[in-house]
Amino acid sequence: MNWKNNFKEGKELVLATCSKTGKPNANVVISLGFDKDKLMIADCSMTTTIKNLKENPQIVIVNGYLKIIGKVKTYSSGKEFNKCVKIVTKQDKTIKVKNAIFVDVINVIDMANLKKIV
Repeated sequence: MNWKNNFKEGKELVLATCSKTGKPNANVVISLGFDKDKLMIADCSMTTTIKNLKENPQIVIVNGYLKIIGKVKTYSSGKEFNKCVKIVTKQDKTIKVKNAIFVDVINVIDMANLKKIV
């Protein structure tokens, strides 16, 4: 089973964050695929999510019965940011990217079989 297929470009994902005070937040986002082994997501209007990620870079992303546990870096300019902008504008030129989110995958859990894949 290639777990990355569940998180490839164009897939809808549930992205969960938590503030430094423990307040949870979740959004549905669209995957931009992988750059090397990092999952890319574009922030176009996720104010609370970005605030949480700056306070606490730990993240959980779910698609189907697969869960990624990871750590993120956000970029508002530079090479990583430009990669995300290029993918988003290829899909829809009217969308403005505010931040690029790169997820360093720490673990992948198969929740249906209760086992760690990565």
